[in-house]
Amino acid sequence: MKVLFIGDIVGSIGRDALESYLPRLKKKYMPDAVIANGENAAAGRGITKAIYQDLLFMGVDMVTMGNHTWDQKEIFDFIDEVDYLIRPANFSPEAPGRGMATLTKNGKTLSVINLHGRVFLPPHDDPFQKADELLAEAKAVSPLVFVDFHAEATSEKIAMGWHLDGRASVVVGTHTHVQTADSRILPGGTAYISDVGMTGPYDEVLGMSKDSVLYRFKTNMPTRFEVPKRGRSVVSGFFTEIDDETGKALSCERIYINDDYPFRG
Repeated sequence: MKVLFIGDIVGSIGRDALESYLPRLKKKYMPDAVIANGENAAAGRGITKAIYQDLLFMGVDMVTMGNHTWDQKEIFDFIDEVDYLIRPANFSPEAPGRGMATLTKNGKTLSVINLHGRVFLPPHDDPFQKADELLAEAKAVSPLVFVDFHAEATSEKIAMGWHLDGRASVVVGTHTHVQTADSRILPGGTAYISDVGMTGPYDEVLGMSKDSVLYRFKTNMPTRFEVPKRGRSVVSGFFTEIDDETGKALSCERIYINDDYPFRG
């Protein structure tokens, strides 16, 4: 099975970039499934039902979330009704929504798990224990398992990669919005990258207006971070080919597209 993952979509620039490049990426990589992190899709803060539906219309098959899951209050009205939107599984048991879902494409079934880190982020249940619980459920369905670990600390993400090596097909890190250069297939057959990076504004700071971020750093005064609506874009992704029988990764590739690194089809 071939899986294409799109890193954190940030605001309208990120959504427009996805709409522009996803058809070309599909033509080049011919993925069976497309997964995207959408927790910043609504002006950098959460997701709306309309945006979720737009992402599916563009060709995304599953949307994962993260620490901004609840920022758009309308999500409480639809998260239990939609089939292809998951939030971190180690949120409170009282939280609506679910942390794992399955995709069946071209006769192949893939389980997708979303987890949230605990280092430098609000506390949640143990993601390592939750990963073990969900893997047992997922493996009963298919050997193909994809994990989006939304976490701040590189060390925590690398630890999760090793924890799941040989059990998950793919473990990708999200949240920090800067693509790391450590993509590899771990010894047990798990494709791994510490952070896929973001899909959004290229000439800003992690997708937020650089002027407001610079003001915060230089003055230590509070200010509201805003996502620009115009400007150049970056598209970050991760492509993996997985053995259908064993669930082990056969190959993986980082994807990074912007004006300095143009797309090569």
